[in-house]
Amino acid sequence: MSDVDLDLDLDLVRRARDGDLDAFERLVERHQTGLVRFLTHMVGHTADAEDLAQDSLLRAYRALKTFRGQSAFRTWLYQIGANLARTHRDKRRRRPEAPGADEPPAEWASEENVERRIVAHDLLRQALAALPGEWREAVVLRDIEGLDYKEIAEALDIPMGTVESRIFRGRQRLRELVTAGGRPHGGGSDS
Repeated sequence: MSDVDLDLDLDLVRRARDGDLDAFERLVERHQTGLVRFLTHMVGHTADAEDLAQDSLLRAYRALKTFRGQSAFRTWLYQIGANLARTHRDKRRRRPEAPGADEPPAEWASEENVERRIVAHDLLRQALAALPGEWREAVVLRDIEGLDYKEIAEALDIPMGTVESRIFRGRQRLRELVTAGGRPHGGGSDS
């Protein structure tokens, strides 16, 4: 994120704290799409991710007065979302899996080579889903959402070295999974 974007977010946070609902709406517009995308990768279902994103935004709004600006607003919001996604995953582990899977992005339907794109998308989604949760969080925040290592460390509340390790191991495991067709074939401890 550029300094201009960071300054804009801080100004919007200040205005939202003062009761300007339009300022908070602008924060939502700026960050909701990325948050939903991140959460979709974390929980595997778009509908669940959208619900978690709404919950994250609501919690952020309610806790806006506690935001100290020591990290970017986006980092703080993703931290809220990551915590909710972990809780959601834990709850899902305790109940049977619902049938059905998310559809590939709608914009792919109009592009050429639709079948190849759908297969590639499904393969990547399967490989990401097979990663241990901590590795998946770090890889998605870095490689899909574009957060830098410091932002990831803040969002996940872990040391920088742990971020580096999780991204390295996650990318390595992703390569193995994609090569194997997205199916786990043993190995890959969660650290």
